[in-house]
Amino acid sequence: MENTIRVLKVEPGKAPYVKEIVDDYKVSQSEVGGDIDCFDTEDGCVVVHNAVGKNRKLEPNRRYADDIICGSFFICAEGEDGDFISLTDEQIEKYSKQFAEIEQFSGQEPELDGKMTLLSL
Repeated sequence: MENTIRVLKVEPGKAPYVKEIVDDYKVSQSEVGGDIDCFDTEDGCVVVHNAVGKNRKLEPNRRYADDIICGSFFICAEGEDGDFISLTDEQIEKYSKQFAEIEQFSGQEPELDGKMTLLSL
């Protein structure tokens, strides 16, 4: 049996829901519709999203910190070795509440500008 993890999936226009996925890079890509990028939360979880969601003009989904995540994403926990692991019930409850509101975007939000800034050192 393949290793599965319990994640919280958040899709544009939908309430967050719990989903079991196979812990595999290609499956993660499938869940977000392309190459993945990740960022850590303050409590040891990981938000996995489409690396070029803004550039591909994917539908704006939810605000996080001072940015807007475009396209589907999921949240999982991070193990001691950096691997993705299942969320706890408490983490699911926390992030289900945090992302419960289905946000409306005008498309004019400055955070939706998908331009990258390259810095040379």
